[in-house]
Amino acid sequence: MSPRLVDRLLLAIAPSFAAVVIRSLHALIRTEIHGEEHLRAFWDKGETVILSTWHDQLLMMINVYHGPGARILISQSKDGELIARTMKKFGQGTVRGSSSRGGRSAYREMVSLGAMPYDLGITPDGPRGPRHKVKPGVVQLARVTGRPVVPLAFVCSHGHRFKSWDRFLLPYPWGRAVYHVGKPLFAQQNESQEDFQARVQKAMDDNTHEAGEYLKQYDLSAV
Repeated sequence: MSPRLVDRLLLAIAPSFAAVVIRSLHALIRTEIHGEEHLRAFWDKGETVILSTWHDQLLMMINVYHGPGARILISQSKDGELIARTMKKFGQGTVRGSSSRGGRSAYREMVSLGAMPYDLGITPDGPRGPRHKVKPGVVQLARVTGRPVVPLAFVCSHGHRFKSWDRFLLPYPWGRAVYHVGKPLFAQQNESQEDFQARVQKAMDDNTHEAGEYLKQYDLSAV
């Protein structure tokens, strides 16, 4: 069987399988959500935001998204195609591109979508890292569109960390998990891009830390 045919079969089968796995894991893990009121405050007024998630925590986020619809920035790689097709199974759209490939056109598309009633999703340390380091793209998008950046975090008590650059997280069934929504951050007038980026970095770090603190009430720590 040729490599091209293998890739085509993988793209045809894997997204449906991945969607089943994601939904099943969510059903089999004891989860709690904290801070969702930060998002509801915007959605209830018909307003939309920029959702910001670390790359390694991306897998499970779609399970707790209850907004008006999202358009998620995904790389043009083979893995990105799998993710894009999986997100489609959950009814969410994607924009394809990254800093290493198709970035300019993807950025222009995200800016255009900023005038439409969709939330915009981005992994600010993707697609290649450094891990948990905010790149300029998310802050540029917020400054141009006027939308707030809302940090999202997912932590769990049991799971597997892959040996990838982001140490991608696959949670195990039967454990506990916490989704945490941070406070929205708007770009301030006369604030430099560097200062705003530093604020987003701190908010993302703090949000993941706060999610882990909720696990400690069960004498558990995040993997």
